[in-house]
Amino acid sequence: MPSVKPLLIATRNNHKTDEIRSMLGSSYSVTDLSSGNFPEIAETGTTFLENASLKAIEISKLTEGNILSDDSGLEVDALNGEPGVYSSRYAGKDGDNQANNNKLIAELSKLPPNTPRTARFKCIMVIAKNGKKLAHFEATVEGSIITNPTGDKGFGYDPLFIPNGYDKTFAQLGNEIKNKLSHRAKALNKAISWLESQ
Repeated sequence: MPSVKPLLIATRNNHKTDEIRSMLGSSYSVTDLSSGNFPEIAETGTTFLENASLKAIEISKLTEGNILSDDSGLEVDALNGEPGVYSSRYAGKDGDNQANNNKLIAELSKLPPNTPRTARFKCIMVIAKNGKKLAHFEATVEGSIITNPTGDKGFGYDPLFIPNGYDKTFAQLGNEIKNKLSHRAKALNKAISWLESQ
């Protein structure tokens, strides 16, 4: 019987941890920074890769084993890629999903009515060990933004994002579908494939 592999995720975002845990199933024992005495790592980077690397490298200096970090967010074309790396703190306070969604709706309302609302979720995952970055993986899911939040599943901008090929938001589709096609799912598949090839 294969052993369960430990994997520490460099985040305190319970939603993110739960998503990754759900995607990986029983082959990995997934924990995050809330389960140990880890310091806050300031996300001072200007790109998803910089922030993901900062978190993975700094945490990997403090504990053994592989560390996986994820920096991800929403890029709206008509807003020149905003909110981008500031997705979780777009409205000022980190993790205030409703305020972030409200600001996004307000910013889109300033644009001409026929402006395309194409957007994508982007995810960068970094694996680090012993203070060194070993690999990184990128994935996106394309879609469009609506201005009336719909659905009660998921988190973040999920109630506003309809992935291409669907007529429902991530918050309506639910985890089973989202976890097959999301940016995080795609990046995680690449990261786990790399880990298991080592």
